[in-house]
Amino acid sequence: MSYRVSRRDKWMLGSIAGVTLVLVIVIALLAPASSDNDPRPTTMNAGDGGAKAAYLMLQALGVPTERWERPMAELSDADAPHTTLILADPSFTDQQGKELASELHRFLEHGGRVITTGWGGAQLLDGKVEFVGQLAKGLCLTTPEGPGELAAAGHAQFQAYLRWAKPGPQYRVEQRCGLDPVVVRFSVIGKSGVGEAIWWTEATPLTNGGLKDDANLRLFLASLGPDLGHGRRVYFDESLRTVRESLWDYARGLPLTWLVLQAMAVGALLLFSFSRRRGPLRLPVTLPRSSPVEFAESMGDLYEKAGARIAAIGAARRRLDRVLTREAGLPQAVLAEGPTAIAASLSNRLGGEWTLLRDLLEQAAEADEKKLTPRSTLHLVRGIHEQEMRLHAILHPTTEMAAQQRKSVAPAANSSG
Repeated sequence: MSYRVSRRDKWMLGSIAGVTLVLVIVIALLAPASSDNDPRPTTMNAGDGGAKAAYLMLQALGVPTERWERPMAELSDADAPHTTLILADPSFTDQQGKELASELHRFLEHGGRVITTGWGGAQLLDGKVEFVGQLAKGLCLTTPEGPGELAAAGHAQFQAYLRWAKPGPQYRVEQRCGLDPVVVRFSVIGKSGVGEAIWWTEATPLTNGGLKDDANLRLFLASLGPDLGHGRRVYFDESLRTVRESLWDYARGLPLTWLVLQAMAVGALLLFSFSRRRGPLRLPVTLPRSSPVEFAESMGDLYEKAGARIAAIGAARRRLDRVLTREAGLPQAVLAEGPTAIAASLSNRLGGEWTLLRDLLEQAAEADEKKLTPRSTLHLVRGIHEQEMRLHAILHPTTEMAAQQRKSVAPAANSSG
């Protein structure tokens, strides 16, 4: 069935679409772009928390710098004594952590240099850290400790929320926030070299915002190694982040919330404008008639309230009379003579004893004069019905036998199933 859209409906749809388009364009032009608050220190993040500036700075200084996007197992192919691997706030599962820590330890035993940050970095170095909470609301200005080159960088800035908690003489603390170690270094001696691992509490000194501080910049460059610029290669690990540009990355900065709300508003207008007039038609719901059982129960209730016992007995008697005349072949004159004549006629025609039928018919005839109780009425009606069924069984033996056979087969089938 086809529907024709009126000119008024077309005009309304066109107006809604036009207004929506204008709103989208105006909001896209005037709404401020959302700030880039991605906290991940990746080389692809240009926000304050990213590490893109450090990556580009090293390339500008002529230091061979690359993104490491391969499995850690392939570090064995690198020139470990002249390679620095940066793992800024790495994230991984427990199962991955054991494999990564093993590969990283093998790299250190071959003379490699590793810079790690945060809780994940400490786990890869088989270290232990504790949460101490952020100091005040800003950055912590560290206190250098010892004569090491990392301490010589000066007072660096950290958002100190972790402290190194694994004791041992091999762990040298280079910077502290208050009394908490936040920059720690230690050596790993292997069969083919001596590697060095450096842990920072977090990655602020190498982020785009943190590099603006001179001490942070010096700490970052000192951590890369003493031979920086003389054949040392630097890898920024990206394999534990899997940063890939997607459609959502391109959509960053757009007022997506406003666009979604406008689309929902347009959908609601279309729904309420057309759903009732353009939807399918159906006939009104009609209530079904009562079932036979409900009808019988209703009639029984009416008979009981009215005390209509005579009506029930009369109905049973009329059904019996139809069987006697139409099926048993008794003439109306015999029925008019009374119960005794009916019983005698049935004995002559069908044989057997019919005194019970005679007594029931006499009780039914006297029911007009006697006030029967409901129980007596039910007993009388049931008796007349049983005599009616007896006549059916005698007059139609084949049908009755078939019914009995069906009743006997049903329990056997149920028991076998």
